[in-house]
Amino acid sequence: MKTILLTAATEDGNKRLDVFLSDKVSDLTRSAAQRLIEDGHVLLHEQPVKKNHRVSGGETILVELPDPAPIEAEPQEIPLDIVYEDDDVAVINKPRGMVVHPAPGNPDGTLVNAILAHCGDSLSGVGGAVRPGIVHRIDKDTSGLLIVAKNDRAHFRLSAQLKDHTLARVYEAVVLGNLKEDRGTVNAPIGRSPKNRKKMAVVADGRPAVTHYEVLARYPGFTHVRCRLETGRTHQIRVHMAYLGHPLAGDPLYGRKNDGSGLPGQCLHARELTFLHPATGEMMHLTAPRPEWFTAFLERLATYE
Repeated sequence: MKTILLTAATEDGNKRLDVFLSDKVSDLTRSAAQRLIEDGHVLLHEQPVKKNHRVSGGETILVELPDPAPIEAEPQEIPLDIVYEDDDVAVINKPRGMVVHPAPGNPDGTLVNAILAHCGDSLSGVGGAVRPGIVHRIDKDTSGLLIVAKNDRAHFRLSAQLKDHTLARVYEAVVLGNLKEDRGTVNAPIGRSPKNRKKMAVVADGRPAVTHYEVLARYPGFTHVRCRLETGRTHQIRVHMAYLGHPLAGDPLYGRKNDGSGLPGQCLHARELTFLHPATGEMMHLTAPRPEWFTAFLERLATYE
């Protein structure tokens, strides 16, 4: 077990403990921080901290990081669209409908199962038993580029790039309605929805979230946009576009029923990925063409004009 000693600065005062931990500890998500608190692995004055604790400036907090659980997801021979691969990273073009990692209701047939079969023992264990090598994730019905770390060094360095925004992700989407501006920025914090715990929402006490967007094409009732993430919150593009009043076409969670798109899930594709190679420092820029279903939808929209 690894231990980390953290001292809260004045500007950290009154910050939620899970937020403080995820900000200070590399590759620690807010949900993972909450689990550490609940399991008694976060100590103040040698005593476990309550989950509703808010940090005070000057406090010294001890964090225990348990050793990663052994990888338990089973390898499965599932075809992968590999855009780039070397000894440190693999970049996968994930199809729509594939879950990234095993979870209740999706115990196998996931991207992780496929990666385990492809990479064998050459895979980062930082993500734990069910998310080995996964640096960031995209939703089941979102297609496109996702980076996988093949060793722990690469994983930590790529995770650091996520935090300092040198790992950049650009998406294409189709949203409902006609966006007024040709380009813009949504700067609105995202957290768990107080009304529906299965959803995220723009909330005052959420984590900072910034999405830049620009219009690529306009169609009757729909707009084709490019979105660049400055942060990487859960469902960020889906939440921010809905917040603007223009949810993604086909989005079953944040959109409208029977929105006229005929799509079985949100129209969202991770088109571009830019990062510094974790071993060489070389700037990598990779792209994935729009999948056939996305192109077919745009062609159908063009007939409405």
